[in-house]
Amino acid sequence: MKKYDIKTTDEATLRKWYYLMTLGRALDEKTPSYLLQSLGWSFHAPYAGHDGIQLAIGQVFTKGEDFLFPYYRDMLTALSAGMSVEELILNGISKATDPGSGGRHMSNHFAKPEWHIENVSSATGTHDLHAAGVARAMVYYGHRGVAITSHGESASSEGFVYEAVNGASLERLPVIFVWQDNGYGISVPKDEQTANRKVADNFSGFKNLKIIHCNGKDVFDSMNAMTEAREFAIANRTPVIVHANCVRIGSHSNSDKHTLYRDENELTYVKDADPLMKFRRMLLRYKRLSEEDLQKIEAEAKKELSAANRKALAAPDPDPKSIFDFVLPEPYEPKKYPDGTHKEVEGEKAFMVTAINETLKSEFRRNPDTFIWGQDVANKEKGGVFNVTKGMQQEFGDARVFSAPIAEDYIVGTANGMCRFDPKIHVVIEGAEFADYFWPAVEQYVECTHEYWRSNGKFVPNITLRLASGGYIGGGLYHSQNIEGALTTLPGARIVCPSFADDAAGLLRTSMRSRGFTLFIEPKALYNSVEASAIVPEDFEVPFGKARIRREGSDLSIITYGNTTHFCLNVAERLAKESGWEVEVIDLRSLIPLDKETIFESVKKTSKALVVHEDKVFSGFGAEVAATLGTEMFRHLDAPIRRVGSTFTPVGFHPVLERAILPDEEKIYATAKELLEY
Repeated sequence: MKKYDIKTTDEATLRKWYYLMTLGRALDEKTPSYLLQSLGWSFHAPYAGHDGIQLAIGQVFTKGEDFLFPYYRDMLTALSAGMSVEELILNGISKATDPGSGGRHMSNHFAKPEWHIENVSSATGTHDLHAAGVARAMVYYGHRGVAITSHGESASSEGFVYEAVNGASLERLPVIFVWQDNGYGISVPKDEQTANRKVADNFSGFKNLKIIHCNGKDVFDSMNAMTEAREFAIANRTPVIVHANCVRIGSHSNSDKHTLYRDENELTYVKDADPLMKFRRMLLRYKRLSEEDLQKIEAEAKKELSAANRKALAAPDPDPKSIFDFVLPEPYEPKKYPDGTHKEVEGEKAFMVTAINETLKSEFRRNPDTFIWGQDVANKEKGGVFNVTKGMQQEFGDARVFSAPIAEDYIVGTANGMCRFDPKIHVVIEGAEFADYFWPAVEQYVECTHEYWRSNGKFVPNITLRLASGGYIGGGLYHSQNIEGALTTLPGARIVCPSFADDAAGLLRTSMRSRGFTLFIEPKALYNSVEASAIVPEDFEVPFGKARIRREGSDLSIITYGNTTHFCLNVAERLAKESGWEVEVIDLRSLIPLDKETIFESVKKTSKALVVHEDKVFSGFGAEVAATLGTEMFRHLDAPIRRVGSTFTPVGFHPVLERAILPDEEKIYATAKELLEY
């Protein structure tokens, strides 16, 4: 390994480093003026004191081979990695030409996705999971490179950082975790974050993990540490933690006043430890560059910053009309079954669990760049709790089908990361064994929904997230809840929920052929239900946003999905036999996008609407359907819009409690009859 020191490093390299450090520091110190002039940059986290390690990260990053996940303090990292100072300013003042997000993401979040300097979240440390995911793809495709992820030492207290390090060491992934230790998490000192003085030591017991400590204030020690880390990660295909000791010369950010929690002695010490000034003194002391050389470099940096500032200020602001661009990519358009229906033909009906299993296998054969993982999805003859993935690992191998740790954040986050390697990749994940256990991964769910919009269309994760949802199995809390009411509030995901085996197959196929992120809700009580079984045509497809009229009628429209679809159909038959009322039952299939056209046409015909779902009535998805009807179809209604769903309680375990809480045929029947008689 090449060793860097002040005596042997060539002059051209020293000049380049000093120029980058001077230019970066000049911008770091200029940023408050943008806010004072109301030009933007309302969030800035100064990096001064981190200069050595940030220069080294950028210099070691190899464009075309590596992926870099910088955090919000990584201004010099981005500059050193090749981004121009103009591009950094474009991000800071949120211009439309900002290469990372077009002004959509927060200032100080520097990115250039086409170089794989990745657009990361403000939730610091979450991108460690993405780095592990892209490193998994590097290993699978035989790519020579590393994923470098960077953040402060306090972020390592987050659970998903532990999940990322654990997963990377388990899978032997070439990830470099750089932790820039400045002693503080905003105002919280390090000794209130962790028992170890050096947070990397918390991970000293991890197998397949190398830990390198370095002086992040020193250019040469940082360069040697990062060079060693990259070479080791590639040669051994194992992760490395680089723990860089830094100082924070300024406040955490421009909204933080560090004099409230730091005394004068400490502030004097950190200023005296300034890495830029130390590097300048070394260049002079060892006579590598003269004072005249340094002043010339400083003048050139000042000139470049001034020119970049003028150009960036003249750049256009984002167009407010563009806010609806890049929420969701265009999906795959079904060709064989464009409306998502088929004529019933003779044949053997399949259970929903079989339809999903066979569709997964069919799509895995069709696309060799498809992967699936999750907790318990592939262990010998078992294929998940409900055997949905049974036989897949045997056919497609353990590199494409494998079980993940019980770490829902890791399951979702690494899927996001793996998709970054190549847009041809599509990942299916079982986000949790039961939807009720998915909550730890909601942060990563949010990341997946943000990515396309936040990156201004430059990246979207191609993920189908499967969740076994709902009750009627006697599962109680954590085995019988519905969560779609909460998740439909987050833009950026398609959300589908089939009621029959054929629709399960068709929606899954369309999801796996589409760009973007889809939540695929599987009502687990229907997996082996005779009522939900159906003949599934070969290569059946169902488009997103297209409801299915399961029963036509003229007196009342029932809008439903999932488990309650079957209750509604039974209620409609009962009402027809008892009183001659004809009830139309609409199976939504797709919640986002929502087929308003089919719903509206039905209500125009019947003038009465009942929304039924298994989830809670209060704040459930039906509230949105009802509000939409009340706003847009009021003149067509002859009765109040009614809703039937669960009570505003958790789902109890005892069958008596479950029956009292969940909707059933009697509750739907009573409400439907009231509406019909209104």
